[in-house]
Amino acid sequence: MGIRPRDLLREKGTPYADLGLGEATLSDDAILDAMMTHPILINRPIVVADRGAALCRPSEKVLSLLKNPVATFTKEGGETVSPPGASV
Repeated sequence: MGIRPRDLLREKGTPYADLGLGEATLSDDAILDAMMTHPILINRPIVVADRGAALCRPSEKVLSLLKNPVATFTKEGGETVSPPGASV
């Protein structure tokens, strides 16, 4: 994905603050250890496809990974998303 472990950290609703993960001097290994101990720290969804892998937040980022994306999809909040050039 070409990103550092820190870029995958989820803060809200996790032990992020309690573990001091905001400390800039923490190594990637220390962050990965925290993620292994507390999987809730890993931001999701991470999508792996033929075109690569990405943290798909917002969810429409998945469209760039798919060879044949669906015409449209509806997000949890009710917003409809279409890939560029799709006829709705």
